[in-house]
Amino acid sequence: MQRVCFLLKVRNEKKDEYTRRHSEIWPEMRIALSEAGWNNYSLFLREDGLLVGYLETEDFEAARAAMEATEVNARWQAEMAPYFEALDGRAPDAAMSPLVEVFHLD
Repeated sequence: MQRVCFLLKVRNEKKDEYTRRHSEIWPEMRIALSEAGWNNYSLFLREDGLLVGYLETEDFEAARAAMEATEVNARWQAEMAPYFEALDGRAPDAAMSPLVEVFHLD
C-alpha cells in the first residue's frame, strides 16, 4: 500500500466555506473516490490555510487517473479551484505533489 501526503494552500478568506463544503461532499464523489482506490483519505487544514492531504492507495497515479476519468471529479475540481492559491491554471487534484516519506512506524 502506498501512503501519499500532499500540501495545498486554501485562500484565507475561503477557509470556512472550504471546510463547510467538505462536510457536505457529494455522495457520488465519495463513491468515485472509493471506487478509484482512494483509501483512508483525509484532509487537515491549518489556521493559515495550509491544507495537508493524506491517502493510502495501491498506485497513486492510477488512482488519480481513475478519478480524472469521472464526470463528478471534473465538476468537483471546477467548484473547488477558486478556494486555492497558486494552482497555476491546474485543477486542485492535478496540483497535488506527493511529499517524500522519510519515516513510517509499522
